[in-house]
Amino acid sequence: MRRTTAGLAALLLLTTGGLAGCSAEPPGDTVEAFLKGWTTGGDLNAVGFVTAAGGKIAAADVSTQIRALYGDLSGRPLAVSTAGDTKETGDNATTPITVKWTLPGGVEWSYPSTVRSTKANTDGWQVVWEPALVQPQLTDGEKLRLRRVAAARAVINDAADAPLVSPQKVVTIGVSPEKIKDVAKLQTDLAAAFAKVDVDLDMSDLKDRVAKADPGAFLDVLTLRRTAYDKIRADVRPLPGTVFREETRQLAPTREFARALLGTVDAATEEDIGNSEGALAIGDTTGHGGLQQKYETTLRGTPGLSVVIAREAADGTTEDAELFTSQPVAGKPIKVTIDTAVQNAADKALAAEKNPSSLVAVRVSDGAVLAAANGPDAGGVNTALSGQVPPGSTYKMISAYGLLARGALTADTVVNCPKTVNVDGREFKNSNDQALGKVAFHVDFAKSCNTAFASLAPKLTAAGLQEASTALGIGATWNLGLESSAGQVSDGGTSTELASAVFGQGSTVVSPLAMAVATASVAKGQYQPPKLVIDPAPADAGTAGPQLDQKALTGLRSMMREVVTSGTGTGLRNVPGKAVYGKTGTAEFQNGSEDTHSWFIGYQDDVAFAVLVQKGGAGSEAAVPIAKRFLTTLNK
Repeated sequence: MRRTTAGLAALLLLTTGGLAGCSAEPPGDTVEAFLKGWTTGGDLNAVGFVTAAGGKIAAADVSTQIRALYGDLSGRPLAVSTAGDTKETGDNATTPITVKWTLPGGVEWSYPSTVRSTKANTDGWQVVWEPALVQPQLTDGEKLRLRRVAAARAVINDAADAPLVSPQKVVTIGVSPEKIKDVAKLQTDLAAAFAKVDVDLDMSDLKDRVAKADPGAFLDVLTLRRTAYDKIRADVRPLPGTVFREETRQLAPTREFARALLGTVDAATEEDIGNSEGALAIGDTTGHGGLQQKYETTLRGTPGLSVVIAREAADGTTEDAELFTSQPVAGKPIKVTIDTAVQNAADKALAAEKNPSSLVAVRVSDGAVLAAANGPDAGGVNTALSGQVPPGSTYKMISAYGLLARGALTADTVVNCPKTVNVDGREFKNSNDQALGKVAFHVDFAKSCNTAFASLAPKLTAAGLQEASTALGIGATWNLGLESSAGQVSDGGTSTELASAVFGQGSTVVSPLAMAVATASVAKGQYQPPKLVIDPAPADAGTAGPQLDQKALTGLRSMMREVVTSGTGTGLRNVPGKAVYGKTGTAEFQNGSEDTHSWFIGYQDDVAFAVLVQKGGAGSEAAVPIAKRFLTTLNK
């Protein structure tokens, strides 16, 4: 232990001169013993204490009062050390100390303090207990309090640095248990009001939440944009039990805008807080789903912290006396390729579809994802990018490219299209029992003849199917910066599996993004890996493929144009803008079920796209009308 000069001199006199009387232990040793017991939570009974007024106080009471002063810092790492020599003035002494706290997030706060000790009216040196010892500004009954200083959450920008999300006013509608008169009636009335703004909210747990909550608690029910809230304000404000909180949150232009892709920023849940390692606290917001969750730490930044003493003012209000503040560090924006006009057109195109649906658009020239829409309300599921579903007859675009590139036929080669065809004991048939007879291959393609493609499977081969798929990007390796699927191609291991796979059945699964990328490959003449997040740019973004077979592409593009002019996609003949090329698809996805997914893939000028409607029927029935609405809006 450190001994002061005065303490050593006193000890020397006692040992050499044989004097007796007062305790030989210097004040510095008493303080060291106190600091050790304080910081380790050890026994303080070996240390004597008096109050500032000179009265005795038990060590146990000192320990209790110290812990009470900690307040919100209770349990935080604490280190205390002497910061200089003890100075004696008669029966009194002072020892400078340094108190160092480790606050949430690893922030350190240190400050000087002083331990006073005295031997006046005592049998030896004793520590003078006073709250100011813990922190110089503390007095009896006060506590240290933590206040979070929120960092400015960064935005998600488009490629031109224009924000896709921006601060917007919202109103959180909640309930306070002590104000509720009839929970069941309140729930019914709230549901009726929410329906006016097209919100169908499950409130089945409201009664249980109210029963378990503190009477004065604010229980969140629904957060609405200010514009939506204003439409039902007169309905919800008078309801007994409702309470309201106005906030500003980072929001997209509309509720539907790329919702599953962007994600949302909402109040942090208990689970969020528990998993955040101290980065989140009650009252914070955090990203849920999509880019907001994936890039949460980047966008959120680092909150600051203030240590304060909350003191009651003369008027009864509480004021914070600030002791320490660490400044927040604002979040960093991320930049993505989403184009607002294209995304709005995609969202609008899906708005009228009742079944789960998706639309992805990519720029042909560079693979930039321009839109990723999911409707009607996907609940955060981003099928557009990460879905894995059978492609149906849209895969005929890929099989046709393989056949043409291998020289197995030309667009004009006559290929029979019977009503059914038998492959190794398994019967394949066409939609609506179609039978075209012996027609040119481009007609088989335009009219989407399954039996013609099944009969061509041996000419393509399993290896040819894989080669064509790889050439157009199916199953490729890329990194968008967000979860996505490039698809998985059937191995064509049996003759029946291969026959199924060439027209998009079998075990092949794709995402709408994968099919949009493949379509862009046809339009560009080369596979280009898609890109979405461009800052921070993800690692392993993928590399472009070799140039595709130009002769095969010429025939394939002509066939895709024929789909629109006289085939299964004629609903797109009169859309504004340049010529549309495409392929419809009807995908069976469950044995024994007549339900089918509806597909359309296509391109117009520099935009390639894929539309999927789950359980939508034939491609021409659901997907083509959506594609028409998309292109019509885009070309206005």
